[in-house]
Amino acid sequence: MSYSKAILQSKPKTGTGTLEFISLNTKWMENGITIAGGNEFGNELNQLRNPTGMSIDNDNQCIYIADSGNDRIIQWKFGEKIGKIIAGGNGRGNQSNQLDWPTDVIIDKKNNSIIICDLKNRRVIRSSLNNHNAQIIMSNIDCGGLKMDDHGDIYISDYVNNQIKKVSLETFKETIVAGGNGKGNNLNQLNYPIYFFVDKDYSVYVSDHLNNRVMKWIKNAKEGILVAGGHGKGHLLTQLNDSSGVVVDHLNNIYVVDSGNDRIVRWSKDVKKGHTIAGGNRKGNQLNQFDYPTSLSFDRQGNLYIADFHNHRIQKFIIDKY
Repeated sequence: MSYSKAILQSKPKTGTGTLEFISLNTKWMENGITIAGGNEFGNELNQLRNPTGMSIDNDNQCIYIADSGNDRIIQWKFGEKIGKIIAGGNGRGNQSNQLDWPTDVIIDKKNNSIIICDLKNRRVIRSSLNNHNAQIIMSNIDCGGLKMDDHGDIYISDYVNNQIKKVSLETFKETIVAGGNGKGNNLNQLNYPIYFFVDKDYSVYVSDHLNNRVMKWIKNAKEGILVAGGHGKGHLLTQLNDSSGVVVDHLNNIYVVDSGNDRIVRWSKDVKKGHTIAGGNRKGNQLNQFDYPTSLSFDRQGNLYIADFHNHRIQKFIIDKY
């Protein structure tokens, strides 16, 4: 099932400091380690149901997971067998203590809180890590994914209007930084963007989901630059199939979750095709397989984390070679 269909039925901060020692020779172990979920789907604290977005807290050695199918955000400490509900988990709904299919979560260290994309409630919520009090900071917004830059501004993927917006949390001024020219496949258009990445220069790399490509929008640009995929939907390494999560390192290598091909692909600068770094062993639930992965992240050591949507788990791939 396409992720775009899945989220409608049932997606790090700027800069790449955690990836600065990764090179083109870096490889990860072929088999992942299940660090969260993986106990079939369900709503117990050792289970997940269709995880989508996630954020790693290196300082506190834990991961925050948008547990979409359970309408909750889970904090899962590394090495633990169960997680802890820190937002939602009170049934599907629109009350202050409820969520409805959350798809992304980011950490706001300055305010000791998390910010949540509450997709089906069409709102963005801040939840305190001290007392779990929730505050709606934006409403009537079709938010699929979130990021925060080093100024404290947030970026939101508005997948209905096919655009990425930057929003000041002080003035709530909104600026379109990618797309905003209707649905399409021209260089100034997007088609169902969910995931994206903002680098230290405030360029926005958009995983253009239904166009099966990644587009780079330099700050103040009027159109994007094709940097991965864009050769139709398919399984070749020149192609992507429902591109989802994306991260960019200090060498401008682009790491893409190629959801429909059940693999993670690295595209180096100025190359014509990608290189599979995890998965790509057909759809499945073995430790070297995925079933429609959605998002990815790296920890401070460069280990790779994947939200494995239909396997209801988070997989960690340890660096094998620097």
